[in-house]
Amino acid sequence: MTTPDLFKQSRKYETMLNRAVEKALNRVFGSQAADVIYDHLESNYSIRKDEIAGKLESFSQAMQDYLNSGAVVVEKEILESFYSGLGLFQRVGLEGNGNVEFVERLRTLMPQ
Repeated sequence: MTTPDLFKQSRKYETMLNRAVEKALNRVFGSQAADVIYDHLESNYSIRKDEIAGKLESFSQAMQDYLNSGAVVVEKEILESFYSGLGLFQRVGLEGNGNVEFVERLRTLMPQ
């Protein structure tokens, strides 16, 4: 695959992941609360809505900081939505080692 093709594929996955995050946040919290979370991410962690896929570790840590144990619920929803967008229909179970597992699962599905 050529470099431009890899870039296009990478951008496609980033867009899909950002949409999965949006879908999950809206499903779990509703659109108004999701907007509050996005504002919090941008003002406190310098993560804009369209940058989440490129800043996975920071995003995951921010969610852990902001939502504490509730972050696992959101991470599961994000993973399920992302998997679904890729045509991989499976229930997601996180082992409980927090954001490391969440980020690793997403990274395995994204082109390098």
